Amino acid sequence: MNERLLIVEDEETLCDSLKRVLSREGYVVDTVGNAEAAFEVFEKSFYNVIITDIILPGITGIELLKRIKDQSRDQVVIIMTAYASLETAVEALRNGAYDYVVKPVMHEEIKQIVKNALKQGALQEENFRLRRQLERQYDLNRIVGESPAMQRVMSEVGKIAASQDDVLLRGEIGTGRELIARAIHLNSGRSGGPFISINLRDISAGEAERALFGYVKGAFPEALSARKGLFEEANGGTVFLREICDLDSELQPRLMQVLRDREIRPAGSETVIKADLRFIIATSRDITDKGKERALNIDLLEKFGNVAIDLPPLRERKEDIQPLSEHFISKYSRELCKNIERTEAGVIDFFLGYEWPGNVRELQNIIERAVILSADGVIRPEHLPKHL
Repeated sequence: MNERLLIVEDEETLCDSLKRVLSREGYVVDTVGNAEAAFEVFEKSFYNVIITDIILPGITGIELLKRIKDQSRDQVVIIMTAYASLETAVEALRNGAYDYVVKPVMHEEIKQIVKNALKQGALQEENFRLRRQLERQYDLNRIVGESPAMQRVMSEVGKIAASQDDVLLRGEIGTGRELIARAIHLNSGRSGGPFISINLRDISAGEAERALFGYVKGAFPEALSARKGLFEEANGGTVFLREICDLDSELQPRLMQVLRDREIRPAGSETVIKADLRFIIATSRDITDKGKERALNIDLLEKFGNVAIDLPPLRERKEDIQPLSEHFISKYSRELCKNIERTEAGVIDFFLGYEWPGNVRELQNIIERAVILSADGVIRPEHLPKHL
């Protein structure tokens, strides 16, 4: 399908010239002479790119840009101006314009800008599609869990997601802590922002400081260039810190300062960076047990104590084992191009009699293995690990 362009220009000669040039490139081009007419057709039709002059009869091209962006944040708009002032260009870009072009418009220049804008629009469309796919995957109504314990969790998640509160997730490894953290993020007002997950168990204290806070050039001998920290990368979104009890005790006050002031100071820097972040932390240990090698300090305990979700282990919600098994069988049948029709009698009995120390993650891995081993569309006891 040919891409559709809308040109908003009251100067007929320029309007006709642009339409002719861009039509020769294979685009379907519509034209209007003022912003009111442009907004009217924009509401009724889809355009890959809108090209508008700034000076128009009635409302300006900048005002049209603002209205369009209010309706469709991802709409690609190119601004034309007769004034090559930085102020005009900056105002257009600040309000969401993809680019601007200075009159008199050179044909080769406008063709190249439109071509680049269409690539940008295609990327935005793909990002939107992927975002919608993620949102469906982490829709609260799609998360498998029929037991009263999981229904309680999902009720809590729905309420907490709508807030801006930082959250503590308590649960054993494999209980779905990252699934719940992503569900909170994607059902919140931050869903369009980044979601960054960090397992603190995997990094040393020195690595954690550099990874989380970043550093400036020369902060230490190996810092040959500046690097953004993950907190800064996540600005506008959510940070998920797994195994918070493994955060070095010397870094805990720095994390508390970020939580309190929403400011980040990269290593070696004298300036701070404002951080619009939501934190979700998770632990598989008792965070109040001072007998452990590491435990959260009192400030962090108090900060997260009011908004906490306890994720039940699979052995305490065995009503969910069969629906989870069916879900994973369906998932891996699709991914591995297998047609698994049923499980043989006894398989679910083995599952129900097992204690699941690895929780849902262990069940998922066992189902994947069984789907791989099945050659005739049936999962049998011999496809299960011997310890079951």
